[in-house]
Amino acid sequence: MTYTDKPDYWSLLGLEPGSDPGLLKRAFRREARRWHPDLNGNDLRAEERFKLVNEAYAVLSDPRKREAWEHSLISDNAQLDPFLKGFPSFNEYIEIVLGLDDNYSNSEAEYSSSTEHVQWPATSEPSPPPVQIYEDLESTVELTPSEALNGTTIELELENGTVVQVQTPPFAGDGWRLRLSGIARGLKDHFIQLRVITEDGLRIDGLRVLYKLELLPPDAVLGCAVDIPTLDGPVTLQVPPRSSSGRLLRLRGRGMEYEGKLGDQLVEIVVIIPADLSDSERALYSRLQELAIDPESI
Repeated sequence: MTYTDKPDYWSLLGLEPGSDPGLLKRAFRREARRWHPDLNGNDLRAEERFKLVNEAYAVLSDPRKREAWEHSLISDNAQLDPFLKGFPSFNEYIEIVLGLDDNYSNSEAEYSSSTEHVQWPATSEPSPPPVQIYEDLESTVELTPSEALNGTTIELELENGTVVQVQTPPFAGDGWRLRLSGIARGLKDHFIQLRVITEDGLRIDGLRVLYKLELLPPDAVLGCAVDIPTLDGPVTLQVPPRSSSGRLLRLRGRGMEYEGKLGDQLVEIVVIIPADLSDSERALYSRLQELAIDPESI
């Protein structure tokens, strides 16, 4: 196709001729998101429209190309098409095209939506940098039980030095992940993992308190009395006989308190095997194994 039958790029982006660069960028972002192939399944019409949107921005954002387009001096439209061999994902390519990141190199980079590389055709202008892949980021933030219960404001410093404030939700718990959408490089997400654990190993989850109790096999089989920590100090817990790993024991009213309501503390049994066994202990375990296989061998 030549520029004698080219589309009206301004109309294609929904702009008046001569719109300022800020409006041009916003219009391009809007239309590119609307027509990107990743967001439109196998719609061939969307692929063609996406190419035209990119072509329009490539021309209108470059003063010399724009002038050449306006005077019909450019005759080969194909040289403006950087998607001859596939499409990068929208989030991966948008920063490059809009010039939001100056740290890209001119080397070729892979994009996630195709096994091929993006090939930028040679033109008289410097080739735009390739699309680079970025990963989602994750930070760990420690909260006190009170902060987790009532919610609090935390500050997070991004890679570029920007500091953002995040309000954590009330009744949060240890291990919760909060997603900050699109604030990492490449419009990736930044996740915040909350850590709410006391010095005694009590994990907070809303009004509940969780605790893992490690037991040796004899104590788990025969039962035992164990002192365990709570938010109000240690208490003695009677572990029933034949308690396997994963069994939960409830301490009512030993959890967090909120407006007169009390949560419970759940104690999870974890049966552990000693790292070092004496010869006599090993002999006893061997005998137990024999009895498990053949109870008549007593």
